Amino acid sequence: MYNKISILTPAKTIFTLFALLLSISVYAGDKLKPFILASNAPGDMAAVAADTKTKLTSAGFKIVGEYSPYDGANIIIVTNDTLKKNAAATDAGGYGAVQRISITDKDGSIQVAYTNPTYMAYAYQLKGDLKEVTEALEKALGKQQAFGSKKGLDEDDLKGYHYMFGMPYFDEPDVVAEHGSYDAAIKAVEAGLAAGKGGVSKVYRVDIPGKQQTVFGVAMTDGMSSDATIMKEVDFMDIRSTAHLPYEVLVDRDGKVYALSAKFRIAINFPDLSMAGAHSFMGIMASPDAIKEALAQAAGAARKKSGGGAFDF
Repeated sequence: MYNKISILTPAKTIFTLFALLLSISVYAGDKLKPFILASNAPGDMAAVAADTKTKLTSAGFKIVGEYSPYDGANIIIVTNDTLKKNAAATDAGGYGAVQRISITDKDGSIQVAYTNPTYMAYAYQLKGDLKEVTEALEKALGKQQAFGSKKGLDEDDLKGYHYMFGMPYFDEPDVVAEHGSYDAAIKAVEAGLAAGKGGVSKVYRVDIPGKQQTVFGVAMTDGMSSDATIMKEVDFMDIRSTAHLPYEVLVDRDGKVYALSAKFRIAINFPDLSMAGAHSFMGIMASPDAIKEALAQAAGAARKKSGGGAFDF
């Protein structure tokens, strides 16, 4: 009839506290960070890039694009069957169809780093956790440390991520253009990127198997949408997060062209950035609107600039 009250002896109390601390430490081990540093040593950029590409292709990855957004930075974009199959399993899975590998010259030391596939899988709400891809990249390139966030985020944090109250979630993307069909949208995006509209050009294209969905990686060069301008403000730590780039646009079967809101896309890779002060979101407050406008032009939509600050509240 009554609940039995359990009396803890000192020994039991110590054991209970130990078990609690152990569970906390295990939970903390599940914290993930957006990037993984593979190596960091003096070297030659071109030679390191060539060696990195050889390692990637030997590990079964297909290189779909490569570009240098500014001096001292080179980014290689790869995919494989596992990434594309997983991308096909969710409605907006195309964002997770690639991984990005960066080679960055930081004061004469060449940093090789890559996006953390499992972190991205949770952030982009993919069906699988891509741990096999994480392991493949670690085996091919190495792993010194995860970085990009001091404490990291766990699976639940990432699946429901938004920077703060009022900021968008993953499933609240920008619709940057609308066309009558998937084919018409593809044609418009290809033409816009080839013409460099909005200062935007193509880095890669990956078609998602079994569905009408295509992800384009794009380079941006104009004003506050410029890759170089944004990274100068937000990528200032000793270990560079160059693999944040390039940005993506997603063409879907409904003829719409989507892009993750920059308020999400930048924050998910730089979750520790402060809102104000030196090297903060306020330094790029005009960038999300500028990115949306640039991508709209590239995707074939005529848009008026909103003129508002992207991180205003």
